[in-house]
Amino acid sequence: MKRDILSILDLTHNELEEVIDIAGDLKKKRKRDEDHPLLAKKTLGMIFEKASTRTRISFEVGMFELGGHALFLNPGDLQLGRGEEMRDTARVLSRYLSAIMIRAFHHRTIEELARHATVPVINGLSDREHPCQILADIMTMKEYYGDVSDLTVAWIGDGNNVCNSLILSSARTGYEIRVATPERYAPPAAVLAAANAAGARITRASTPREALADADVIYTDTWISMGTETERDARIAAFSGYTVDEVLLEAASPDAIVMHCLPAHRGEEITDAVIEGQKSVVWDQAENRLHAQKALLVKLLKK
Repeated sequence: MKRDILSILDLTHNELEEVIDIAGDLKKKRKRDEDHPLLAKKTLGMIFEKASTRTRISFEVGMFELGGHALFLNPGDLQLGRGEEMRDTARVLSRYLSAIMIRAFHHRTIEELARHATVPVINGLSDREHPCQILADIMTMKEYYGDVSDLTVAWIGDGNNVCNSLILSSARTGYEIRVATPERYAPPAAVLAAANAAGARITRASTPREALADADVIYTDTWISMGTETERDARIAAFSGYTVDEVLLEAASPDAIVMHCLPAHRGEEITDAVIEGQKSVVWDQAENRLHAQKALLVKLLKK
């Protein structure tokens, strides 16, 4: 039976732990320059409606290092760009590929693909969630803290897709998520309801400083995501006071780490001094996209 990973909740607690363990093992093998062709002769189709740096490169390199092959599929180069229905594309791609990763503007597009594909479908990003990013984030937290279940993770900024997946992941990891966003840019009520139903620990903070109080992890992301560029001026005004800077960090735990999923707009959601500072684990976090996604592919495709 095929497995799709459209949401971080599509992995159980034990499965998530297994993926992170595999990722750690693959990371060690890579650093020792050991071959690990676990997915020889496997193929991954990668559909990109949105531009990408980390998602494309990490999946493409990951499949190569696992002994498989990845194909970059631009909708403009496919018949999708000429009006072919996603369900038809899904059926055809399933005859050729071992799995499909898609980075889409709308979550419903990914759901439609998964509904008709007969091979695993992975959400590489949608307007609702970014589960692959959160796998790398959890891996990074475990590298720095070991057990993550008692951590307090503060999200400062936009209640976007990464924030949604982080909130939902609390139901699988046990850590507390404190969310500080302007009310207009709060996480969707449906996401909060799903997280609460799954047992997540969520606290809505009224200010960034309240969210950061003794927090172990401080996480932020751009205020202007792809597709919201026309709202730039309104967003910059709304997020005044939400910049993660050195003064704000004083409220967090002395040993706190700072995360950002990138790309960063320095001087807006985070200052140059913080992202380049000693508390920043942003580059480890970015590297772990490769290892976590390799592990997810192994989990889905290795028999």
